[in-house]
Amino acid sequence: MQMNKVMKSFIIALPVVTMMACSSGPSEEELAAERNRMAQEQAEAEREAQRAEEQRVKAEKAQRMKRQEEMVAQEKEALQNEQTVYFDFDRSSIKPEFQTLLDKHAEFLVKNPDQDVVIQGHTDSRGTPEYNIALGERRAQSVETYLLNAGVSSSQISVVSYGEEKPAVMGSTEYAFAQNRRGVVVYQ
Repeated sequence: MQMNKVMKSFIIALPVVTMMACSSGPSEEELAAERNRMAQEQAEAEREAQRAEEQRVKAEKAQRMKRQEEMVAQEKEALQNEQTVYFDFDRSSIKPEFQTLLDKHAEFLVKNPDQDVVIQGHTDSRGTPEYNIALGERRAQSVETYLLNAGVSSSQISVVSYGEEKPAVMGSTEYAFAQNRRGVVVYQ
């Protein structure tokens, strides 16, 4: 009877022991391989997140640059609508009412050192061609000097005199003469 109990216990224990032996856990190599796989997946996910962040930063930078270029273009367009300084007869000194206009141009040129201007000097038709070329030159240089004193780089400015060659208004009226005595800031 006791032998019977031992036999029954042995018959019950044998499958349990066999199952326990078969259900052993993963080996150390398998665990290491799984850890490596998970580390590689995590590293790839981090690289992907970093690439996405770099793309986002590049897109924001491009957008900021585009907005800035648009603002520069708008400001430049506004300045091109106010680019003429008028002078008194036979004078090359800048009148006080044009200083604000030139200050705007100077501020824009200082903020945008890649922008260049040509200052054109003009005169009315009175006087000899030689005298008018010289007077147009003095007027253009007067505008140039004002801009240089306001902080604009000399490399951004060039000067040309047309004298009486390119009138803004044709005719021999005082109005035509006044419109032709000018210095014009032309953006390149």
